[in-house]
Amino acid sequence: MANSAIRMGVDIGGTFTDVVLEVGEDRYSTKVLTTYQAPEQAIIEGIHQVCASGNIQPSEIGQIIHGTTLATNALIERRGAKTALVTTQGFRDVIEMRTESRFEQYDLNLTLPEPLLPRNRRYTVKERMDANGQVLIPLDRAEVEALADELRLAQYESVAIGLLHSYMNDAHETLLRDVFAERLPGVMLSISSEVSPQMREYERFNTTIANAFIKPLMKSYLSRLKGRLKDEGVDCSIFLMHSGGGIISLESAAEFPVRLVESGPAGGAVFAADIAARHGLDKVLSFDMGGTTAKICLIRNQTPKTSRVFEVARTYRFKKGSGMPISIPVIDMVEIGAGGGSLAHVDVMNQIRVGPESAGSEPGPACYGRGGDQPAVTDADLVLGKLDADNFAGGSIPLHPIAAQQALVDLLGKRLEMDAVEAAWGLAEVVDENMANAARVHAVENGEDLSEYTMIAFGGAAPLHAGRLCEKLGVARCLVPQGAGVGSAIGFLRAPFSFEANRSVFMRLSDFNADTVRHLFADMAQEATKFVKSCDARADILTEFKVYMRYCGQGWEFPVMLSPELANTPDAQSFLDLFERDYINLFGRKVDGMEVEVTVWSVNAFTKTDAAIPVAEVPPAGNTVSQDARQLFDAALGVRTDALIYPRTGFDPGIRVSGPAIITEQETSIVVPSSRDASALADGCIDMHLRATQDQKKAANG
Repeated sequence: MANSAIRMGVDIGGTFTDVVLEVGEDRYSTKVLTTYQAPEQAIIEGIHQVCASGNIQPSEIGQIIHGTTLATNALIERRGAKTALVTTQGFRDVIEMRTESRFEQYDLNLTLPEPLLPRNRRYTVKERMDANGQVLIPLDRAEVEALADELRLAQYESVAIGLLHSYMNDAHETLLRDVFAERLPGVMLSISSEVSPQMREYERFNTTIANAFIKPLMKSYLSRLKGRLKDEGVDCSIFLMHSGGGIISLESAAEFPVRLVESGPAGGAVFAADIAARHGLDKVLSFDMGGTTAKICLIRNQTPKTSRVFEVARTYRFKKGSGMPISIPVIDMVEIGAGGGSLAHVDVMNQIRVGPESAGSEPGPACYGRGGDQPAVTDADLVLGKLDADNFAGGSIPLHPIAAQQALVDLLGKRLEMDAVEAAWGLAEVVDENMANAARVHAVENGEDLSEYTMIAFGGAAPLHAGRLCEKLGVARCLVPQGAGVGSAIGFLRAPFSFEANRSVFMRLSDFNADTVRHLFADMAQEATKFVKSCDARADILTEFKVYMRYCGQGWEFPVMLSPELANTPDAQSFLDLFERDYINLFGRKVDGMEVEVTVWSVNAFTKTDAAIPVAEVPPAGNTVSQDARQLFDAALGVRTDALIYPRTGFDPGIRVSGPAIITEQETSIVVPSSRDASALADGCIDMHLRATQDQKKAANG
C-alpha cells in the first residue's frame, strides 16, 4: 500500500543513475551505472537497492520525482524521430540562417552547426500574420489538407508547426494542428504557440522542432517506465523535474518533453538553494560535477538565477552561439564537458585537452576495467590518490590503477614525455582550470565577484575537485552537504510543483496600457495555475510576475521582477523605476533620454514548499582520529603529501580536521587541500574553508 510519507527521487545521468529514497526523516541512496539501451532498467535496479536498505517494499512508495538527461542526449546525438517542420512561406530556412551572428569573430573557416532538420524536411504554407496578430494572408484549408497527404506519404513520426507571429495569434497554427490530427492519425504534433509562445522566430522554431524531435522517444520511455514500475508493484504518482526548477505531471512532460532538457542540473540548483537557505547564505556558487559534465550556477538570495533561452550541444569550444537555442524557462547555468568520464587527448599544439567527449558508463574510464582505453578525469583522480580503488561507489565498482596509469602514459605521457603522475596532474589541472574559467566568465557576465561567494559542491566528482577550484577562484569557503553524491536527486524532492507561462507582447512605456497589462497577467496566471493544479489539485498556489525589458534599439532584454500588487495595479513609472534600478546594478549606469520597452511578460505559478530550518551553531569539538592515510598529490604544491583519511560517518558536529585530508563516504570523497581546514556543521555539512593564518588567529582571539 502506497504511503505518502515515502518519496523517491531518480536522476538519470550520462554515467550514473542516482536513486534517493526518503522515509520520513531517514534517507537511503545509491548510484548504479546508467543502462543506455533501456534507462528504466537502472532505475528498477536502484529502487530494489534502496528499498532493501530502508526495509520497505516498492509498493509502499508514495511518490516518484524523476529527472533525466535522455532529452538532452537525444538532441546532442540527433537521435530522435523522423520530423517535419511546417512554417510560413518564405521562412523555410530560418533555422539554417540562424541569427547571422558569428560566435567566433575572427575564425575565417567558421563552420556553423547543422540545423536539426535538413531542408527537404521543411515545408511551407501560404499564410501571414503581422506583428500585431492581424491576418494579412488567410490560410487555405484545402492547401493544408494537400500538405497533410504529402506528409503522410513521407511517413513522418512527428510534425513541428511554427508560423510567423503565431505568438500574437495562434489561429493558423491551430487550424494546421486540427487538420493534421484528423488526417495524420498516430503522428505527434507540436505547435510553437503552445511550446514557446515568444518572439524571435529562430529560437521559437528551433524549440518547437526540438520538442517534436524528441516527443516520440520521450513518450515511449515514460510509458515504458510507468509499465515497468507497475510490474514491480510501484503504483504511485510519477512527476518530472523540468528545466525551470519545478515539477510537472507525467502527462505534461510527455506533451512538452523539451521542458525536460536540463532537468537533472535544475534539480542540483534547487538542492544548492535549499542548503543556502538553511545556512542563511545570500551569495552561493553551485558546483555540480558528475560523470559526464560539470554545471555551475549563481544563486542569489537562496534563488537560482533563471533565463528563458539556453543552448544545447555547443559545438565550438563551448562558445556562446555555437549551440542549439531552446527558448523555455530554465535555471541559468553554464555547463561544460568536464565530468569524471571526460576524456583527455593531446592536440596539435602539444597541449592537454579534456572533453567534451565522455567515456560515460559504457565502457567508462580506463580504470573501470570495462574496455575503455582512453584516459578520463576519473583515471587522473585515481592516480593522484583522490580515490580509493577498493571503495569507489561504496565498493560496488572496483577500480584498476594499472589500467589508469597505462592509459595516461599511452595517450598523454609518451607524447609529452611525462610519467603517469605528471600526466594525471596535467589532466586534472586542465579540467580544473576549464571549470574555473567557466565560473569566472559566468560571474563577469552577471556582474558578480566570486570572492564574496560560498561554493556548494555536490555530484559524484565535485567534492574531489572543489578544494582546488576554490583555490583557483579565490573562494574562501565551500560546503559539501550530506548526500552530495546524489544531490540532484535530493533536489527533486525539495522542488515545488511549478509552471511558467510567457507571452511576447511589445509595449513601450510611453504607450503603456494598464488594462491590457492586467488582463495579460490574469490570463497567464490562469494558464500557469491550471498546469500546477493538474499535479496537485489541493495545493496552495503562489504566483510571481516578471517582465523582460530593454532600451529601444537594444538587441537583448533582461528580467525585472514585479510584486503581485504591481501586476494587479500596473503603472508605467513603477516599471521604469524598477528597470533603471536593475540596469544600474547590472551595467553601472542608466541611459538618460532613451525610450524603454517591454518585450516578454511572464507568470510563474508554484506550490509553497516548507520553509528551510536554520542550521544551529555548534561549538568546536576538537579533532577526530584518523585510522588510515594515503599519498595524495597536492596540485597547488606540485608534490605528493601524506593525507589522513576520515570516514564521514565519524564526523560529529564541531569536529575539525586540517588538510591535506580525505573525507570518505559511499558515493564520493571530499579532498581537503593543504590550504584548507574542514569542520562538521550541525546538519552534517562539511565546511571546507581557508585556513586562518597566525595573524588572523591572534586577531580573532583578541
